[in-house]
Parts: sequence; C-alpha cells; structure tokens
Amino acid sequence: MAAIGDNCFDIYPKLKKSYPTGNAVDFAVHLQRLGVPTSLISYTGNDLYGSKMIEAIRKEHIDISHLHVVEGPTALTCMDLSGTERIHGDYIEGVLENMKFSKEDIDFAGGHSLVHTAFWGKAEQDLEKLRSKGAKISFDYATKLDHPMVVTTLPFVDYAFFSYQESKESFDKEYLVEAVGKGPKIAVATFGKEGSFAYDGKRFYEFGSFKARVVNTVGAGDAFIAGFILGILMGRPIEKCLEKGAEIAAKVVEVFEAWD
Repeated sequence: MAAIGDNCFDIYPKLKKSYPTGNAVDFAVHLQRLGVPTSLISYTGNDLYGSKMIEAIRKEHIDISHLHVVEGPTALTCMDLSGTERIHGDYIEGVLENMKFSKEDIDFAGGHSLVHTAFWGKAEQDLEKLRSKGAKISFDYATKLDHPMVVTTLPFVDYAFFSYQESKESFDKEYLVEAVGKGPKIAVATFGKEGSFAYDGKRFYEFGSFKARVVNTVGAGDAFIAGFILGILMGRPIEKCLEKGAEIAAKVVEVFEAWD
C-alpha cells in the first residue's frame, strides 16, 4: 500500500509537547503496524522537525524512499486542547506549500495496489494517473463535504471517507448514495463516538464505537481509515471493516500523540 500527501508536526506551546502527524503519515503508520507493508510519498523540510519526522517514520519500517527532504521549514500546526478535544490554531505550511509530485513519484505510488490520500494531500490532480496504473484510491475528505473537490475527484476514488461534525441523527444518508453514484465502490461517514455509516451502492451498513478513555482525539479519523482499509484488503464484510476502523480509532484516542 502507499500513502501520498501531507506530513507535519503538531505543536502544543502551552503544554510544551509536539509529535509527528499528518493524514498520509498516520495512515501509513497504522497500516504498517497492522502488518501491511506501506510506502510514504511526501515532502518534509531540512530543519530539525524534518529530521525528527524521518527518524519517527523510519522506526516504523515504512518505505520512505520517496519522502523528499527539501530546503525550507517542515509544516507545523499550532494546537491546543479544550478538555480532550483538539483546537487547531495557526498552520505553517512550510515546504508543503509548493509540494508537487513528480512523474517518478506517481509511477512509484501507482505501482501499489492501493493509494491513500486526503483533502490536504495535494494529489487530487494525480488521481486519474494513479488509477490508470491500476491502483485503487482511498480518499479522506475530512469535513469538506460541500467542497468542489468532492465532485471533481469522486470519479477517480474507490473508497471515500467523510467526517460529519454534527449528530449522526441529523446526517442525510442520501449524501452517501449520491457520492457512490459518482464513482466510489464504498462511501463512509464517521461521527466520532457515535460511530459510522457506509454505503456500497446496494445497502447501508452501520457500526457504533468502542469505549475508550479519551486523552486526545487527534489522528482518530486516520486510524479509522487504516482499520477499514485493512478489512477491505482482507476481504471482510463491510460491517467488519467499520468495526475494525472503530477498534483502531479507540486505541488512538487513548494516547496524546497521533500514535503511541
């Protein structure tokens, strides 16, 4: 498997803590830990945070042959906590501002059976090329349900993930029907501790969540997707894929970092 897109450090100035994260990084780490060899295609800076990023990912035995170190600062997000809920502050995009994947990067990523990316991964223009090489595409749209990128990218996506910030009861499941109608095999909506819905063009599936001692919710969505995709790779029923995603997410919220 491959993950292509962003990486950054979350910085908590008040707590004097930081950790490596980013959708592509989190997905790659969790999938690798679940026993699936994974590659990361991304850019990081040639600063101290970039060195720490490489060190952290290398320890996970992820293929970083296409993690490029370039001149400039690593992306940073200033964070705070309100109870256990994360609060995003200033974002310094750093070297990700001009991140553009080369033909070699796309050829390498496309050589994997599945490629995961996300709304901030800056690979949306490359999805058609990745698909043409035979790779299935997993895409995390996060909370951007109404963004124009949803419409333009869904035709090239196999597994689409959306995060809904309001209650599960208020969610219009027709949204998933329309999403699948544009191309994906499966569309999933997550609702934090309320669980998740999935639709595969034929019927809806639902799963709740596991009890957890919540420390920090950061990275839970990325962990869920890794668990879900593992289920898909193993040929499990969609209900079991949702369950596996919830299981991995529950473990992540019990630690402060994006992974322990």
